Amino acid sequence: MDKTLILAIESSCDETAAAIIEDGSKIRANLVSSQIDLHQKYGGVVPEIASRKHLETINLLIKETMEEAGLEFKDLSHIAVANSPGLIGALLVGVSTAKALAYGAKKPLIAVNHIEGHVYANFLQHKDELEFPLICLIVSGGHTMVVKMTGHGEYEVMGNTRDDAVGEAFDKVARTLGIGYPGGPVIDKLSKEGNEKSIDFPKATLEKGSFDFSYSGLKSAVLNWINKEKMLGNEISVADVCASFQKAAVEILVEKTIAAAEQENVKTIITAGGVSANSKLRELLKEEGNKRGMKVFFPPIEFCTDNAAMIGAAAHYKAIRKEYAGLDLNGVANFNFADYIKKGKEE
Repeated sequence: MDKTLILAIESSCDETAAAIIEDGSKIRANLVSSQIDLHQKYGGVVPEIASRKHLETINLLIKETMEEAGLEFKDLSHIAVANSPGLIGALLVGVSTAKALAYGAKKPLIAVNHIEGHVYANFLQHKDELEFPLICLIVSGGHTMVVKMTGHGEYEVMGNTRDDAVGEAFDKVARTLGIGYPGGPVIDKLSKEGNEKSIDFPKATLEKGSFDFSYSGLKSAVLNWINKEKMLGNEISVADVCASFQKAAVEILVEKTIAAAEQENVKTIITAGGVSANSKLRELLKEEGNKRGMKVFFPPIEFCTDNAAMIGAAAHYKAIRKEYAGLDLNGVANFNFADYIKKGKEE
């Protein structure tokens, strides 16, 4: 097919984002308007506030994106939007905007699963280095998964979380310690000042051969330890708690990802989602992969958090397959990536 020039829109949570992506990896423009400052005082994202802010921001942001790329709507090949999963009100702002633009500009509309977008953040920088099959570790506030990817849009779930996602555990531990939101970056930073061997928090390995994850036990163990120390009147080293928790959380991610790659005889590993920015995860996964002759890739830090460039990258490969959405496209709030993969296979 001719080259793609895709306007991508992302509004699934608390970032309003727009990007122009050419041929799946060339970034012509990429703008993100974050709402972190609005939500920090609440310790998490407030859905109604997020939706209203998206409404205020999205049209101006798209206008600025088009101007930065030096393009008009007639120059585009497709319009893409993240339509699942996420906060329903926030999603609908992006979806409604994308449908209106696709209709007005007479361009094909592409719906992208937000988590698949995170997977394709890797292709923005490493497109020419990634070889199928590969193992992808998906780690975010709502997902903790090990997925085997055999081609573009071709996935097999090898492991999933049975309860809490790793990103959710980071946020809850940070909230209990009173160190701010979002929890992941704060814990990562404080961990560098702490002793990761000071507290022996448990790792849930589950049954032998399982690639599934469980973080409810680790989260509870940390919260119980903190409460016990407070009751005893002991001084708590926040840095030590962060480092010890992060060590336990990350080590099990690395162990299961490496084990999955070894079982499938796969030599390429990628990561996806906000937690893939974690420095301990990057260090340990790279180290263990190198020991086994595996190539380990991470998205650039700026593409680990929510952005529209990753949505455009994923949309490029959907455009090649002509996987278009109709103007009846809707937002879907609760759509786990495992369900998305299953639905795709059924179709």
